[in-house]
Amino acid sequence: MTLDHFDLALLDAVQRDAGTSQLDLGAKVNLSSAAVNRRLKKMTADGVIRGTVAQVDAQSLGYTLTVITEVEVENERLDLLDDMKRTFLACPQVQQCFYVAGECDFVLILLVRNMEQYTQLTRELFFESNNVKRFKTLVSMSNVKTGLFVPTAD
Repeated sequence: MTLDHFDLALLDAVQRDAGTSQLDLGAKVNLSSAAVNRRLKKMTADGVIRGTVAQVDAQSLGYTLTVITEVEVENERLDLLDDMKRTFLACPQVQQCFYVAGECDFVLILLVRNMEQYTQLTRELFFESNNVKRFKTLVSMSNVKTGLFVPTAD
């Protein structure tokens, strides 16, 4: 899909506040609310917009620690990697999972309530796996910038 300046402006606006009415979005980008509706539906159908979510403050729900974990696998057989990916996808504390090149194979961003919860997760995700060679834990002292905002302009 080719995105024009109206689409990019709409994407910028809905990323900042998905609750903005289509009438207000139209006023921001100089389009009618019907045109805004058509464009948002098309971008959703084309997969440019993958979902509309509320950004929840993790600390308000008791998730006080952000942990970054580097995981090195024992064996890179595709079926074993796919099993690990499914395990990470199924874990609600895993906020982001990256299969990476370099010194480790996966980088996970986890939200946990405390170190006891992280310790339990290490047992479930790493120690019980037959394919984790080692993992390295980094605890965030301050989440300086988090989010999923995708820049719409360079």
